[in-house]
Amino acid sequence: MGLRIQSGDRRRWATIAAGAAVAVVVVALVAGFALSRSAGEASVADTVAPVLRMTSPEPVRSYRDPVVLRGTTVDAVSVSVGTDTVTPAADGSFELSVPWAPAVEVVAADAAGNLSSVVVVTSFALPRMRAVHVTAHAWSHDGLREAVLDLARAGRIDTVQLDIKDEDGVVGYDSQVPLARESGAAAGIYDAPAALRQLHELGLRVVGRIVAFRDPALASWAWRSGRTDWVVQNPSGQPYSSHYGPIAFTNVGHADVRRYNIDLAVEAARLGFDGVMYDYVRRPDGSLSSMHFAGLAGTPTDAVAGFLAESRYPVHQAGAHLSAAVYGIAATRPDQIAQDIPRMARNVDFVAPMLYPSHWNSGEYGVADPNGQPYDIIFRSLQDFATSTAGTTAQVVPWLQDFSLGVTYGDAEVRAQIDATRDAGIDSYFLWNAATRYHGGGLPAG
Repeated sequence: MGLRIQSGDRRRWATIAAGAAVAVVVVALVAGFALSRSAGEASVADTVAPVLRMTSPEPVRSYRDPVVLRGTTVDAVSVSVGTDTVTPAADGSFELSVPWAPAVEVVAADAAGNLSSVVVVTSFALPRMRAVHVTAHAWSHDGLREAVLDLARAGRIDTVQLDIKDEDGVVGYDSQVPLARESGAAAGIYDAPAALRQLHELGLRVVGRIVAFRDPALASWAWRSGRTDWVVQNPSGQPYSSHYGPIAFTNVGHADVRRYNIDLAVEAARLGFDGVMYDYVRRPDGSLSSMHFAGLAGTPTDAVAGFLAESRYPVHQAGAHLSAAVYGIAATRPDQIAQDIPRMARNVDFVAPMLYPSHWNSGEYGVADPNGQPYDIIFRSLQDFATSTAGTTAQVVPWLQDFSLGVTYGDAEVRAQIDATRDAGIDSYFLWNAATRYHGGGLPAG
């Protein structure tokens, strides 16, 4: 009787004499082979999985970019991620490009069908952003639009923040999200594909801003249509009124309200926005006891963090990075508007604290006159945000002030804030001016 041995790397069968069988089988078993018998003969099957070693992939710079996977293997004839497969080189090395995912499973197979797998966690490298805020109406205005583009042509900005949904709940372009159309929010003020094409041709990135839960358009429509639980209420069951208006805030805990904002974010990402930033991702100002969030399980703070967690993967999968604009005071007073920075930071690529010097009280962070000391208040508040986001992958990219409120702001005041941001170790920032008029002389070129 003879024995057959299957070689896993060559799938070659060899028949040997019975007298040598014992020695061969011993060697085969030590090497990880199993002995089996068939009619009149025995076979040894390869059960040893191939060796698979992966190197950490380079971070992607856009969620639209493929993840390039590299590694080496011993004895594998193929390496796969899903249906994407490559054959290793003679030395066992391989390279495989696959669509982005937060983690991918790489599988190596040998000729006998044995498998090894490694889960590779991917990462994202946030690009540098020197951005200015642009409203939908400003983009549709030739003079304001060209002034922004001139800043880009001069090398003073590399990113434009263009509004998707504003403080009135108006969606600036002709959104196809059903609720935006049904509620009358889609206004068609500007042509989003054309705007994105023009900005991208200039080499600019575009971050779309969605004012999330301050949404008078949706709140009014929901209340009129009997969807009262979509609206933040007072204890008597009427819409919660604030200095933003008699019916301004939607219910952060309501699934349909959350879904609407996520649908807008995903649509924008698919259109080509490079990033999506949620603003007013919070509860209204005021005493929590004066507000009622119908159906809310947990606290508004839980709901805000949960909303970002719910948003993250759909937005990334659609191709955009995700961020949240937050109050400057949130680093030290998280419960005041339900913005817990460490929890929020776990679910965004960056947090964007609004550090406008005019908004701080005298003495905050030991700064006697924050509005008159823009460098000092920016530098010191950024240190707190660095601490609050430590241990997460989120970066901090501040909103800086380019408007006058109490103190006249010009080139020097804008540059002081940018210098403070740089000295705090951050090379990105967003400038805010509601009228979309900026002091280009305060912006460093290059």
